[in-house]
Amino acid sequence: MGTYKYSAEFRADAVALARSSGWPVSRIAAELGVNHETLRQWIKTAEKAERPEAVAASAKDAEIAALRKQVRELEMERDILRRAAKYFAGETNW
Repeated sequence: MGTYKYSAEFRADAVALARSSGWPVSRIAAELGVNHETLRQWIKTAEKAERPEAVAASAKDAEIAALRKQVRELEMERDILRRAAKYFAGETNW
């Protein structure tokens, strides 16, 4: 994992402040000394973490991507083995 400039507790507090106050995110971010886009990302991440179906969906998406990568690798290996078999079958002249 990467290193973070702000602790998880600070991020959680900033998100809670942004949600509870009626102020714009940019103003809260300025008062906290954080870039407003960074605070928006923290809010978006917190909202995503609160929805269990979103976590499940992202886990499914990650699994699907990994399986598709594995399929591509296996297809490539199969093609290489087919070419090798064809080459060696022509070499033996049986």
